[in-house]
Amino acid sequence: MQRLAGTVLGAVLLALLPLAALADDLNAIRERDEVRVGVCLDSEPIGYRDVDGRPRGYDIDVVTQLAEQLQVELTLVEVSVPTRYEALRAGRVDILACNVSATTERALEFDFSFPYLRTGVKLLVQRQSGIQAIGELGPQHKVAVGRDTTADALLRRTAPQVQEIYVGSGGEAALLMRQGQVDAYVQDSLIVDYIARAFPDQLVALPQTYSFDAICFAVRKGNPDLLRWLDLFASIYVSSGAYQRTYANWWGETPPPLTPVW
Repeated sequence: MQRLAGTVLGAVLLALLPLAALADDLNAIRERDEVRVGVCLDSEPIGYRDVDGRPRGYDIDVVTQLAEQLQVELTLVEVSVPTRYEALRAGRVDILACNVSATTERALEFDFSFPYLRTGVKLLVQRQSGIQAIGELGPQHKVAVGRDTTADALLRRTAPQVQEIYVGSGGEAALLMRQGQVDAYVQDSLIVDYIARAFPDQLVALPQTYSFDAICFAVRKGNPDLLRWLDLFASIYVSSGAYQRTYANWWGETPPPLTPVW
């Protein structure tokens, strides 16, 4: 009975705490006048550095708009696919925007906003390879893929016998493909289609899409205010036409459909 009474009393006291005491990362961002966003800069056109070393790409454009609407300074923190969640977990970034696919497994540890982009896993192959689908890949094939990505998980399910060659970026995969060191590359259509258009004489993106993934912002658990703000931003980003304009700027075509909530 004492334990129950203590639990009830604790819940009451928690409810009476000042709002500032329960503030999440949104308040911290506003107070320091800075939002720290983790971005990947190794896969054109999602995120990369131009010839002058300046960050550019779709994700960079989106988070620039995000910071403007938050009315705070934007600090870009470069992360990589292998290190992005650790950077968020350790508090080095407030928000992660690194071509992040929301999955139920990842949502056990992190929270994800409404999507600001839609994509799906596709297969990039050598034009002369004769490969027509992921199911045709066998033990004789070397396939480039990012470690512990949604593409990696799909490849393990559908073609577990292939020789996986782990790469850290789309640029690295493109180089291996160009050099003929791998037979295929499994990755988001955003990157696969871009590489195929850059080297049409040698490489081709197969038309089939093997997944339909939501690209979202990721934040640490326990930040309902920040998460709700990001949901609102993502929804308005889509409904205002900014999504269509930003996507067309990088891919030159109409983006995959997204339905705004607000």
